[in-house]
Amino acid sequence: MDDKRRLILDQALALVDERGLAAMSMRAVAERVGLTSMALYPYVGGKDALLDGLVDLLHLELGTAVGDDLADIDWRRRLRALGRAVRSLAHAHPSAFPLLLNRSAAGASASWLTAALRGILHDAGVGDDEVPRLARMICAFLLGYTTGEVTGGLPAVPAAEPAGAGHPAGEGSAAAGEESAAGEESAAAREEFAAAREESAAREGFAARESAAAGGAGELPGGAGSGAGDVVAGQAEFDADLADLVALVERASRRHAADPR
Repeated sequence: MDDKRRLILDQALALVDERGLAAMSMRAVAERVGLTSMALYPYVGGKDALLDGLVDLLHLELGTAVGDDLADIDWRRRLRALGRAVRSLAHAHPSAFPLLLNRSAAGASASWLTAALRGILHDAGVGDDEVPRLARMICAFLLGYTTGEVTGGLPAVPAAEPAGAGHPAGEGSAAAGEESAAGEESAAAREEFAAAREESAAREGFAARESAAAGGAGELPGGAGSGAGDVVAGQAEFDADLADLVALVERASRRHAADPR
């Protein structure tokens, strides 16, 4: 990305973080970088193109957060790391993040999330015919859940509720990792759920880091009354959802192994 374009997009994102998406205009961005509005056009185009540039920038930030040296990391850990990176990005940029759902992908780097998911699914042993559908579904969950979380579109998670309590207990749900009635969830999936819970518990100071990264806007829905307990409960529930996704991918991999046609 051209240095001047990157500077303009960085300032546009900072403006949205500080004042909200409605405050972003070509004039406001130009003032932050010391240019006239017309001088922005060669670098970022008009306002629509500028919004697409923010989508591109968010994907670049996500890719940087996850990193590209993941070849030796188990696909389960990669999927959890990717999910947490998406959630962290949402809390860091709560006003701009919904653009990832509301606007079409802009630029080559905007396909990074889909490409990362497809790579994970291939490494998990999912059949080629199922990879595009599963990648779309997981992408829709990650973006939809986190957008709803930072915009208040999701109900707040009670801080006292154990992770997974009241969780939709479908086939391979996180709750089945602790109390499996049908025994359909694999031992590996149960281990993944336990690992996710342990990692969540080990996140010392998580609430403080979330609040600092998002400037206080990264709290779970519930307004000023939302506290650290809500944030930790939300993280635990999200980790349980990631364990569900791991179990789902494992089943798809087993189906392909049993019938690779």
